[in-house]
Amino acid sequence: MFITLEGPDGSGKSTQVAPLVEFLRQQGYSVLPTREPGGTVISDQVRNVLLNRPENSAMHPRTEILLFLASRAQLVEERIRPALLEGTIVLCDRYADSTLAYQGYGHGVDLDTLRSLLAFATGGLQPDLTILLDVSPEEGLRRRKKGGGEWNRLDAFALAFHERVRQGYLEMAHQQPGRWHIVDAHQSPDMVQSEIRQVVLSRLQPPAANRIL
Repeated sequence: MFITLEGPDGSGKSTQVAPLVEFLRQQGYSVLPTREPGGTVISDQVRNVLLNRPENSAMHPRTEILLFLASRAQLVEERIRPALLEGTIVLCDRYADSTLAYQGYGHGVDLDTLRSLLAFATGGLQPDLTILLDVSPEEGLRRRKKGGGEWNRLDAFALAFHERVRQGYLEMAHQQPGRWHIVDAHQSPDMVQSEIRQVVLSRLQPPAANRIL
């Protein structure tokens, strides 16, 4: 099963990954956690260019899109697809929907064009379940600044950009309710984790064996 966590900046996705992975492994499931952009040696190098270099603030949205796609293509072929073929649960912190939310809804790039590019980069691989951690842009950015974590190039965009991103996520969830589940990320981290666990377990078959990756 391929599960993705999505949400605006500061929604708490990364915080939720480790306890979810630990919980699923305790239940006997084999789980591969990964993230975007990144997850492979090549993809991590692309991540550095995209997020961690302030001198790249002039990056054009088309350049940004192609770099995200390059990182994603490598991650899918090197790690995600092989793990899924082995019956491993893949849990990814962001995936293709982030491109639609940030570059599509946020920057205003044509969504149909992006979908075609995403299909090429991923070989058509889509998540079985996408959990959206929904939080207001004001609260999300406040958390990012207060937490002292990684403050990246995309965080610095105007508040209106982050509002478009959030609305884009909500629109995508509305369009595909069978794949998406929305969690109110204004709740405490423990409450968010509890709801995520319930949703994930409701979609999983019992583990066939106690194989731990």
